[in-house]
Amino acid sequence: MTQLRHRYDFVLLFDVKDGNPNGDPDAGNLPRVDPETGQGLVSDVCLKRKVRNYISLSRAGASGYDIYVKEKAVLSAQQGLAYAALNLKSASTSEGDEAAEAEEPSAKGGKKGKAKPESTSKASDREAVDRARDWMCRHFFDIRTFGAVMGLKENNCGQVRGPVQITFARSIDPILTQEHSITRMAVATQREADAQGGDNRTMGRKNTVPYGLYRAHGFISPQLARQTRFEEPDLDVLWESFRQMFEHDRSAARGMMSLRDLIVFRHESELGNAPAHRLFDRVLVERRDKNLPARDFADYAVRVEEAPSGVTVLRPAA
Repeated sequence: MTQLRHRYDFVLLFDVKDGNPNGDPDAGNLPRVDPETGQGLVSDVCLKRKVRNYISLSRAGASGYDIYVKEKAVLSAQQGLAYAALNLKSASTSEGDEAAEAEEPSAKGGKKGKAKPESTSKASDREAVDRARDWMCRHFFDIRTFGAVMGLKENNCGQVRGPVQITFARSIDPILTQEHSITRMAVATQREADAQGGDNRTMGRKNTVPYGLYRAHGFISPQLARQTRFEEPDLDVLWESFRQMFEHDRSAARGMMSLRDLIVFRHESELGNAPAHRLFDRVLVERRDKNLPARDFADYAVRVEEAPSGVTVLRPAA
């Protein structure tokens, strides 16, 4: 395995056509929007979910590519895998054992006494948590990539700050949310059918964005990568995930979503050769004709200005 020796900053450009890229549960699942600017938003959690889903699909059963945060997962049980593999005793288990020992009869008088439990030093507790955390990083791709808070009372695995961080995505222009009435030629219950006299129709609503081009920014730290063992092969898998994550996440609600560009700035040094915001400013996305509403990626022009010394521009999605 090869350690990460470079800092990376990247720009993700993706679009949606006639779909809802990320519904807001606090707003009736309407597309997320900045109320002041009208620009559409897609949360970082939404994007990470798509990466996780692709890894689960493409690396199913592969060692080191399990997913920690997945549908219907019980996180304490996921962390219990580390304790079982390393033959460690979890904090909750040891507390239960100590309580049982305290109620045992004393050896002399036969009376119940508070037997002094065998003490466990804080240093050894920290060592167990550190070992469990390292095991979780080795076996779960999303932990060593995005990090995780695993400081649960049961099977405590500490906390990991991930080397890969992604911002909210924001649309280049304000979006227009359209509401559509839809009809289902069936009802859920016989009572509904009787009430309609056999018409058997169910009305509903569907919200879509006619078109939106979204932009998200990302950062990769080689220092944090060493702590989680995120290495060059993992980086290749991450780029692959970005390229494919929309291809395997189709649904009627999301319409047509596609990755349009992935622009990566690779720094020669681990600490970086230029501030991230100055690199992002070199990625210019402009609408070709501002008098017409955008309805396709071809309505935009994407230009990347020359990178400063010590920074190389890569296009892994090309």
